[in-house]
Amino acid sequence: MALSRNLSQLLLGTLLLGTFMASGAQAHENQARDSRLQVQAQTTLEVAPDKATLSARLWERTPTIAARDDRQTDPEALREARDRLEERTGELIRTLEKNGLESDAIQAGSLNVRPDHVPGQRHGNGEQEVLVRTQLERPISLTIDNLERLPAILDALTQAGVNSLDGVQYDLSDRDAAIDRALTQALDKARHKAELMADTLGVSLGKVLNVQETQAPIFTPRMMVMRADAMESQAAAPEYRPGKISIDAGVEVSWEIESQP
Repeated sequence: MALSRNLSQLLLGTLLLGTFMASGAQAHENQARDSRLQVQAQTTLEVAPDKATLSARLWERTPTIAARDDRQTDPEALREARDRLEERTGELIRTLEKNGLESDAIQAGSLNVRPDHVPGQRHGNGEQEVLVRTQLERPISLTIDNLERLPAILDALTQAGVNSLDGVQYDLSDRDAAIDRALTQALDKARHKAELMADTLGVSLGKVLNVQETQAPIFTPRMMVMRADAMESQAAAPEYRPGKISIDAGVEVSWEIESQP
């Protein structure tokens, strides 16, 4: 009986000690939570682009035939259209190289062949004839590391008679460095806010307790869309202003508030 009573008292004491320690740890955690200063900061970094990718297309078409005609496109017409397209593509590449582009900055995509349906004459019964032709197309992609060359390159493209200018995508040669700057700017803003709040409240900041991103840096290349026919119709030399690329970042930082004397 005495042994059982002593064992029960020992277990009860252990439970009480554990409960007291847990309560003390919880109280310490609550106190630490209550004595912290937590801020959020969002920032947008504006960066001037230093490179661009330009996309254009060249195409040639065979003569149209009636869509209801069972015969296929004339092989000779198809060959002639392809020869014209390859000749124009080669001439364009040589012109771009003369304007300072390296050969590895010029990428001519694979040949794309597709049918192209166009409306024909309308007959007396009101029905409209449908014609079909074959379009052969080559995409061209240019990487421009010196944006000062962009106007001359665009002029070369229009003079070479590209059929479509699909736009310019402005970018940065070192994205990682710009993203690091955006994140650093967000952290600096968070510290400035925390110091301002602490000074206003008459407290001192201690060590950093927690840091986390509330918004990972978002990098979006800037697009400029244009059309080949619009470029050719401009009487004066156009101006090309790439503007700025925006990088957004956000952080949340917690500081310990030091005990005041």
